[in-house]
Amino acid sequence: MTDMADMRAHGDMRAHGDMTVVVTGASGRTGRRVAEAARAAGLTVRAASRATGFDWRSRSTWADVLRGADAAYLVCPDDVGAPDAAGAVGALAREAAGLGVRRLVLLSARGEEQARPTEEALAGAGVDWTVVRAAWFAQNFSEGPLVEELRQRGELVFPAGDRAREPFVDLRDVADVVVAALTSGDRYAGRVLEVSGPRLLTFGEAVAEIARETGRPLTYRAVSPREYGENLAGFGVPEEEVAFLVELFGDLLDGRNACLSDGVRQVLGRAPRDFGDFVREGAAAGAWAAGASDRP
Repeated sequence: MTDMADMRAHGDMRAHGDMTVVVTGASGRTGRRVAEAARAAGLTVRAASRATGFDWRSRSTWADVLRGADAAYLVCPDDVGAPDAAGAVGALAREAAGLGVRRLVLLSARGEEQARPTEEALAGAGVDWTVVRAAWFAQNFSEGPLVEELRQRGELVFPAGDRAREPFVDLRDVADVVVAALTSGDRYAGRVLEVSGPRLLTFGEAVAEIARETGRPLTYRAVSPREYGENLAGFGVPEEEVAFLVELFGDLLDGRNACLSDGVRQVLGRAPRDFGDFVREGAAAGAWAAGASDRP
């Protein structure tokens, strides 16, 4: 995080204590951690979620949340590459600019070509912007739909193949990078920051690390994107969403992301958290215990 002299040198954002930041998805996996990191940095956080009256799909709810804010963190409710994401992000960004919001930071996905129209919509909205492209979240193994398979069946079935490697990134690192981009004046304006963890693992290797730490016989089984889509359809996921996810996973999990990014070190001046540290902390908290539930 920059000090006051650095902030004056790189732009005219307010001192942290005077900044109000809108955090969309504030009750979700990334938004919750961004809100925590922003408060820890001395920012005033304005949580934006359906619980607080904000709805990405209802434009009439946007102005009250954005008015008077200095900056905002944007996370799409479904996926940044979803067909309607570019239109929603572009419209909200333009409204934010018209209401005097000076900086927007968008969470995007490393290697996801479908996300590029959304990033371009943000860049063309007439406001200072930063895109944070993240690798696959480490916390996807401990929160959300995937973890239930590990808890209840002891197996993760997913279309990531047996050999594709991913540098799983800790969401606390993502949140710290987002807050730095929000508060560092124009240092990161107009830039794309790619963040990852410090080493590459296959999904099978990741599950094996969790198994060793928890002492449970957890396994990973690779399936094709099409088979995974058929499973989703069997659970009642809408056909259009299934088609999007089959295409997305077929692209993202083909090995294109088997490389490290230096965004965490570049922005925070330290190494990213290791997946092993995440696993040890999660296991100690009972994240993969049978019958456990997601914890905030």
